[in-house]
Amino acid sequence: MDPIQVINRRKCLLTLLFSSVTVVCVCVGVVMNLTTLHDENFDHMGLGTFCMFTVNSNILAGISLFLAVPYSIDGLRNRFFRLPDWLVTLLFVTTTALSLTFLISLFVLAPVKGFVLIFTGSRFFLHGLCPILTIVTFCFVIKDLRLRFASTFLCLIPVFIYACIYFTLVEVIGEERGGWNDFYGFLTRIPPWISLSAFLPLTFGIATGLRVLHNRSVERYRLKARAILQEAYLAENMHDVIIHIASVNSKRDRTGNIVIPYRVLRMLLNSGEDESSFEEYCVLYMKECLKHEIWQE
Repeated sequence: MDPIQVINRRKCLLTLLFSSVTVVCVCVGVVMNLTTLHDENFDHMGLGTFCMFTVNSNILAGISLFLAVPYSIDGLRNRFFRLPDWLVTLLFVTTTALSLTFLISLFVLAPVKGFVLIFTGSRFFLHGLCPILTIVTFCFVIKDLRLRFASTFLCLIPVFIYACIYFTLVEVIGEERGGWNDFYGFLTRIPPWISLSAFLPLTFGIATGLRVLHNRSVERYRLKARAILQEAYLAENMHDVIIHIASVNSKRDRTGNIVIPYRVLRMLLNSGEDESSFEEYCVLYMKECLKHEIWQE
């Protein structure tokens, strides 16, 4: 197997593994909450569990990682794996929300209610395991896109929406009129203005840290991939390498569509000393694909 396919296959398998395991853990945690109709230590179980940010952030993260699964499978099948930019950004937003859940559970809820209570049962999954798996997956497994600073502000949206809903139902409407009780204690145990002014900056700080870790992981991956390709194709003509890749892929592909692996071609361009342009690489790849019978039908 050529080095490009080795790199691709490793990315697919790791993404598929971590995404699948995390989705299963989210499902286990949420189902455990839904099937527990009463818990003397927690007011909101059963269908009421959906009012908690913990559950909602886990569900959002689970959905995001579930969407990565078909891309991983397709990457194993067609040999070119990448997650679309919108999905990586969505993972960034949901990972930030789940990281906030983890930190609040660890440093706010656990000291008050006890670490055993906060990290056992369904809460072992929703407060601990799922957040950790999601953070590891996003920061060290997903390596498809360098995130821009502007995307950090998107991470504030889920927290802002939930904060508005929570404040309205707890403080404005109140439990006696059909709203929520202050089950997190953010409006009764401490002055409301502290909670309202602290959460968005805290979320922004978490998002900034995750973005730094993710981008560094992307850069390390690109440097490693470039080094592997340089070592593998040092003595070869890059045009011949591209022709070979296009020939192999076009013979295996039966979709009837020419998909140019621009990221692979970009890595090949950066790994060699060829003076050709990126556009010339793309044209060369397409011309080679058009030579095969499937494209002539």
